[in-house]
Amino acid sequence: MTRRTWMRAVGAAVLVGGLLGTIAWLPMQQARPIPITMYKSPTCGCCGAWGDHMKANGFAVTVKDEENMSAIKTDVGVPGRLQSCHTAVVEGYVVEGHVPADLVKKLLAEKPRVVGIAVPGMPVGSPGMEQGNARQPYDVVTWDAQGRTTVYAKR
Repeated sequence: MTRRTWMRAVGAAVLVGGLLGTIAWLPMQQARPIPITMYKSPTCGCCGAWGDHMKANGFAVTVKDEENMSAIKTDVGVPGRLQSCHTAVVEGYVVEGHVPADLVKKLLAEKPRVVGIAVPGMPVGSPGMEQGNARQPYDVVTWDAQGRTTVYAKR
């Protein structure tokens, strides 16, 4: 082995070792929480429970207590038949009611051309509406600007 070859090998080893050492010390990047704003009645307990569910699943929830939830729902375009107790807005989408966090994340990843996603009513067993082991099957639906709905998931 020539001196030049040996120097190149040592230089490469130092470079690779340095890079690996640097990478080993880089802190693991944690996913940033997804900001979501929830509008709710000041007296609603299940809304707070849904907000806790969202926080536990990677969302940064800003809560805005509103006396007139009907006005909020009208402003963001929630059809009457899809309404529930609280309304949230995330990345330009409306989230109405007790929608599970995993489906909100799926919606944000897929970016469909819809106004929002909803769990109409307040089905037992949906996030924020837990009552022990009791569960009521429910549909999670999306709606478009014309108010047409599509079943997004069944729970």
